[in-house]
Amino acid sequence: MAKNIIVIGGGPAGLEASARLDALGYNVFLVEKETRLGGHLARWDRLFPEGVPAAPVLEKLVSGTGNTKVMLESEVLSLSRLGKSFRISLTSGVSVIADAVLMTTGFDLFDASKKEEYGYGIYDHVVTNADIEGYFRTGKDPRIGSPERIGLVHCVGSRDEKAGCRNCSKVCCATAVKQACELKAKFPSATVYCFYMDLRMFGRGYEDLYLKAQKEYGIRFIRGRVSEVSEKIDKTLQVKAEDTLSSTPLKVSLDLLVLMAGMRPSEAGAKVGKMIRLGTGDDGYFNTSDGFTGMQATSVPGLFVAGASTGPKTLPDTLSEARAASALIHEYLRES
Repeated sequence: MAKNIIVIGGGPAGLEASARLDALGYNVFLVEKETRLGGHLARWDRLFPEGVPAAPVLEKLVSGTGNTKVMLESEVLSLSRLGKSFRISLTSGVSVIADAVLMTTGFDLFDASKKEEYGYGIYDHVVTNADIEGYFRTGKDPRIGSPERIGLVHCVGSRDEKAGCRNCSKVCCATAVKQACELKAKFPSATVYCFYMDLRMFGRGYEDLYLKAQKEYGIRFIRGRVSEVSEKIDKTLQVKAEDTLSSTPLKVSLDLLVLMAGMRPSEAGAKVGKMIRLGTGDDGYFNTSDGFTGMQATSVPGLFVAGASTGPKTLPDTLSEARAASALIHEYLRES
């Protein structure tokens, strides 16, 4: 008889793992609290560094899940051990006894309104990276207008002690550069600024994207943290910052300000983790057995993790971890 596996979280990691485990012959149950699959990927328009559309990537992940039993609009009410197995109860009324559980609960975007000095939710023309992706995807957002001066602020809610997050969110720099290029392409006459702390363009093709932003799009990069944003009577924004390379204060007038909200641990995932006593680090992400050879295993036998539930990840990293977790679960169930 095929064994049961519960995958909690229907984002890219959950979809990829479900597809792999289904192909191995397991009964896979994919639990997703939202009305659709895909997580944050479902809300994104294009992906860095090449700018490929996100929709076909998501369609491929969803179509590969095979016989996976997908349960949308379902949250975990309880998760507990039952001998070597797990008992899980969902808000939909379904209960399952599983031989293994995979946590792919992803991340939450930092709530940019908590950084009041930037004016998100207060000023009309301050938006987030997620808002801009929604605009690119739908072409609709009354806050965007036809801006002639655009600024993008890196590290909003990341690398920030006051915001409660010391770590880098890993994807914000590349996302900012990608969006800066897209905004310049959308509004060719606009002047586009990127305010950054350090540019962390570490992946294959990322540095090329950065050079392209400068040479082909004329994006202006200013090394320095924005200290204050205020709104003028005409609804334009005045941004105060310091250029730390030249040690000079700056005042820039903008029509649109885009905040790169970083990754934070999933609150919904944390609730499920507490049910099964899955430990977290000081950063709030799930702990693994170790950071080298046990990255998808946990201290709870039969409970595995993948993707951004253990820290900020790029999409390729997330999919790689999902495949690794699937192989590890397969090995674990063959031996148990």
